[in-house]
Amino acid sequence: MDRLKLFFRKGGAKVGMVKQLNKITDDERIAISQKEYDRIDMNLKFYKNEFPKVEYLNSNGVRKRRKFYGSELDKKACERLSSILFNEQCEISAKDNTANEFINLVLAQNHFNQAFEEKLETAIALGGVAARPYVDDQDNIRIAWAYADQFYPLRSNTDRISEAAFASKTVRTENDHPVYYTLLEFHEWTSATSYRITNELYRSEKADSVGMQVDLGILYPGMQPKVEFDNIIEAPIFAYLKTPGRNSKNLESPLGLGLADRALVQMKTINQIYDQFYREIKLGKRKIGIPEEFLRSEINYNADNTISEGPNMIFDAEQDVYVKLRGDSADSGVQNLTPDIRASQYHDSLDIALRSFEDYVGFSAGTFSLSSSGSIATATEVVSNNSKTYQTRSSYLTQVEGFIKDLCKAILEIASIGELFSDGLARYTGDVDVEINTHFDDGVFVDKDKQKDEERTDVAAGIMPKLQYLMRNYGLSEQEAKRWLNQVDDESPEYSRNAFSEETEEVE
Repeated sequence: MDRLKLFFRKGGAKVGMVKQLNKITDDERIAISQKEYDRIDMNLKFYKNEFPKVEYLNSNGVRKRRKFYGSELDKKACERLSSILFNEQCEISAKDNTANEFINLVLAQNHFNQAFEEKLETAIALGGVAARPYVDDQDNIRIAWAYADQFYPLRSNTDRISEAAFASKTVRTENDHPVYYTLLEFHEWTSATSYRITNELYRSEKADSVGMQVDLGILYPGMQPKVEFDNIIEAPIFAYLKTPGRNSKNLESPLGLGLADRALVQMKTINQIYDQFYREIKLGKRKIGIPEEFLRSEINYNADNTISEGPNMIFDAEQDVYVKLRGDSADSGVQNLTPDIRASQYHDSLDIALRSFEDYVGFSAGTFSLSSSGSIATATEVVSNNSKTYQTRSSYLTQVEGFIKDLCKAILEIASIGELFSDGLARYTGDVDVEINTHFDDGVFVDKDKQKDEERTDVAAGIMPKLQYLMRNYGLSEQEAKRWLNQVDDESPEYSRNAFSEETEEVE
């Protein structure tokens, strides 16, 4: 029966009765050209350090192919930038207590702080990342992530994307052949407060084609083709993080640029230098030339005046240092044929390219390039010498903060829709449009001792609670900080009242 249905669908696709797509961007609802996703695919190759093999002619004039050895600079740069942008010490809070407790509960259940740093790394590499909350079979709110190549804007305003499609691919073996399924989830507004989610499943026997539309029940039994929600505030039930800066590759595109887009020439140059240097080291291994006569077989004189030759002299089977010389080249005896490796030339070329890369992507000088001592500068040295990395971080944090606010509001929106849960009851009934605050840990950008002294002054002035001071500067939980204050009160009540004031006077 399934084969019969598939047969009729194939016939319907040929005459236009069944929807069929070659690329996802062929859908008329998607407002982005395929060139943008070809660019994202190029970014992905740089991030994964996947490059085509190098073709060359060997010394005998034979065409050969070999692996290209890239530097993995894209991965390293994205990893470093994401680590200074966001970490587990980030604090997310809402002004409303009920909303604050619910948001932090959902974020903790999804291990958001740990997962977001990894997702942020890929967002920097590819130009963006999207997240959408959903309700699973156990009535828990989960967060699904979509990389830049899985997110397709439908319509965008001047400040944000309001409608989009999410793509997820599945490979299944059917009749001993791989079959590729693509689920498209469209998020659209039907009115100012009405929101519609449309699910479509496509099947293809080719990896590079979306294929024809098929029944959702093949892979997702029970999934509804369309779901509509009323009384939704004018904000999408997803959040999109775009990297800062204008998309210079396509001025009309709302998608961000990846790291490779910002310094494509520099990154290609660095990869070429790495590849050529690796090749030079490989071909420059030690070689010693041995005259062929040194390897002649041994001649033995027998007792009956006959002559016999011994076994042929050969090199050790594991030896690749020695090379046999013949003819005139053997007249000079043993020769050292090891070529000189141009290490200093490659070092200087790489340093120039790395400095240019740092400038184009917004890192302080010395972040990746070699210092005069020949070692890579530490993060603290980089920040203390130049504030360019800090400025880049500030630009990214503006986008990250907006993304977190949109995601928190989307979580509250999903939780307020009762029909999404098995019992029909909403998990959150408060105001969805609440103020969200995000406190980022500045890490190497802030002198911790100086921060502690400044906040001690704030405590003495009565504008910062002692409880918050202990939690921020000693890494204590709220319960542990309260226990500290109670112990101080029990041991020395007078010191507890006056300690901060006296220490502040000494500092001043």
